[in-house]
Amino acid sequence: MTTRMTKLPSGLTVATETFSHLKTAAISVTVGTGGRDELPDEHGISHLLEHMAFKGTTKRTPRGIAEEIEAVGGELNAATGSENTSYFAKVLGGDLPVAVDMLADILTDPLFDPVELAKEQNVIVQEIGAAEDTPDDVVFDQFMASAFPGQPLGRSVLGTPKAVRSATPAKLRAYMSRCYKAPTTVISAAGEVDHDALVAMVSEKFGSFVDEAVPAVEPGRYKGGIATIGKPLEQTNLVFGFEGMSYRDPDIYKVGVFTSLLGGGLSSRLFQDVREARGLCYEIHSFHWSYGDTGLFGISAGTDPKDAPELMNLTLDVLHQAVAGATEAEVARAKAQMKVGLLGALESASARTDQIARQILVFGEILDLDDVAAKIEAVTVEEVRAAAAKLVGSSPITFAAIGPKRGLDKVARLAEQFTSSH
Repeated sequence: MTTRMTKLPSGLTVATETFSHLKTAAISVTVGTGGRDELPDEHGISHLLEHMAFKGTTKRTPRGIAEEIEAVGGELNAATGSENTSYFAKVLGGDLPVAVDMLADILTDPLFDPVELAKEQNVIVQEIGAAEDTPDDVVFDQFMASAFPGQPLGRSVLGTPKAVRSATPAKLRAYMSRCYKAPTTVISAAGEVDHDALVAMVSEKFGSFVDEAVPAVEPGRYKGGIATIGKPLEQTNLVFGFEGMSYRDPDIYKVGVFTSLLGGGLSSRLFQDVREARGLCYEIHSFHWSYGDTGLFGISAGTDPKDAPELMNLTLDVLHQAVAGATEAEVARAKAQMKVGLLGALESASARTDQIARQILVFGEILDLDDVAAKIEAVTVEEVRAAAAKLVGSSPITFAAIGPKRGLDKVARLAEQFTSSH
């Protein structure tokens, strides 16, 4: 396995990891821009642009794009987040030039045909509608909106039907011109890859990416709050949490260990105490999301509406006990889980490609995974308890729930009481 990184004169970064046992190659173009970069009248444009990339270029029709990549057995897809947008492909190693040419074409010469745009706007409006009919999606969107109100970070990357329909080819080009810049773009590949050959291809094909800075995003300002949505459902879905840590926070691995032991597996406290011992839910888990300048820690569960107050009360008790009483055995299990998750990327060219790109965008380099694993292993019980206390005690709670209106107020009051007591 050989890992290399090259910074081109244009500012683009090319990174590769060669796996001698693989015959396929995964490649991604990851742009360090997403929902957080959108202006007030651009809500959802990052996601719309990602969709439109596959809707034709000067030399390729939408159908031609699909047929050409699948003619070599390849796959082509994309994803949009708050801080990154990725376009990726997987092909046989010998067909990597096909993938590079296609990715370069859709990102440097998109057509943005008005007819195709109208069709894709309709597709995304349907996607938004499907999300609005999914309680789990609704409650997480409300959770983000309450944690970061009135900010791009608190908005769904899908946008709203009105905002999506207001986009024009000119708006798409303006956003792309402002945000798709070479210094914040990483082209990463893993598998059967020749680094020097990829550098040469990228230098030739991605010449329109210029060495200019992207405007700074609005800083994330965590606020917190309580929000409930009354709806006649079979279950009450709830999520609550607190401000978390950014990628670069020195406590990031300690928080990761705490999150895992609290609700990251079948042996976690939440799963054992809330589901197994009391049977209050089918699924319950904790999570920690990091961003460039902030983060979000939380717990999510769904339960019978009549059990929601009991579940919330018990979950808060379990959280409080875990903060003060994480054990050596729990920390050891959580560290093992984290290391498996980290090193598991080495088993997948696609996962490793994505991991490399994100590391470069955040840290400016490809991290040595053995070094990261060693840092995880070095975390102590005392450090986990201290980081957990800081995590839960330093910010107001954010709480969101959706379900039958009856009972929601009681659950919300429990969240408010937890905030006032800490």
